[in-house]
Amino acid sequence: MRKPRIDYTAVFRALPGMVALLTPDLVYADANDDFVRLSGRTREQLVGRYIFDVFPENPNDPAAAGRQETETSMLRTVATGERDTMALLRYDLEDPDRPGQWQEHFWSPVNAPVRGPDGQVELIVHRVEEVTELIRAFGGPGDDSRARVLEAELYTRARELQEVNERLRRAHAHEREVALALQAAMLPAPGPTGEHAAAVRYRPAIGSLNVCGDWYDLADLPDGNLAVAVGDVVGHGLAAACVMGQLRSALSAACRVADGPGQALEALGLYARSVDGAESTTVVSTFIDWAERTVTYSSAGHPPPALLDPDGTVRFLDEATDPPLAARPRHLARPQARTSFTEGSTLVLYTDGLVERRTEDIDTGLDRLADSLVRHREDDPEQLADALLADLLPATGNTDDTALIVIRL
Repeated sequence: MRKPRIDYTAVFRALPGMVALLTPDLVYADANDDFVRLSGRTREQLVGRYIFDVFPENPNDPAAAGRQETETSMLRTVATGERDTMALLRYDLEDPDRPGQWQEHFWSPVNAPVRGPDGQVELIVHRVEEVTELIRAFGGPGDDSRARVLEAELYTRARELQEVNERLRRAHAHEREVALALQAAMLPAPGPTGEHAAAVRYRPAIGSLNVCGDWYDLADLPDGNLAVAVGDVVGHGLAAACVMGQLRSALSAACRVADGPGQALEALGLYARSVDGAESTTVVSTFIDWAERTVTYSSAGHPPPALLDPDGTVRFLDEATDPPLAARPRHLARPQARTSFTEGSTLVLYTDGLVERRTEDIDTGLDRLADSLVRHREDDPEQLADALLADLLPATGNTDDTALIVIRL
């Protein structure tokens, strides 16, 4: 069966209901046939013109707010890249046949983004349904006063709902600003690592406040070597982030006085027993010895670090794995193991959001990681970190938080 050739311009023009396309500057790019017919404007009167030049607000209504609300909704769609459904809107139209005469209209608008190849919003899909007759129908035949009362009541309730939504948006924006400041304070960019380039990445789960319980840390050791760690607190949001901050600071301090990563995790495990919400946290700690060219590591229930050799061989450091923090009833020493590396190797530490999927075995995710490392082994750490996120995280957004460290040895 031959695949039919689809004329998407014809499809758009034939769409039922009023639909228009606007640029991010709110200039009409196109309109379907129903929009042209029901708005009383020709396509030539629409395309290439600013929306509020085509449809100015009623100057005889000092309380009119339709323009402001429509503009705010459209610009919010451009800024966030998300669909914005407006509350019931009154926006009067000037009679094209009787200049100066304005007709009362009520609308139910929705604005949706169309993204370009670079992910930026290129167009706004503006779908609007006129509900004027529906509102007036509530009054019943021959009862104009009752219709007007119900019309006013419905319109008032819609405006109240719109105001509540605006307050919620402002509150959420403020909360997000606080969350971003908190996350930046707890997960700063890594300091200088000498001649050894390093890159870090953090991606919260979709729908979160941009804060999470995943963390990374690079700590200079007194002997001139480097401790690198990642961890994952159970849960999402501010509560998990607060626990994460305590554990990250405790491990960073422990690494500076411990004889190795096993002892550092042992101390962290004891501390975790006194922190609400720290149970079952996973973490892996590595000590890099530059002179000996070795990596000593210890894992508390965490996915294994990956060591990429210059020849493309990938080794997962999984010979010193123990249960998560505070997960067993009594305290025991933590194991650690050591492996050597050659100059130019790359060490990658990450949290489970990078490799785990609910419908897959963990080995499938590790294989994906190994394949991506081999393909991009010539990249520098910054490029490699971006490539790993692009290759391994779902295109629809990650459902789990993800932290990542890439360091060239």
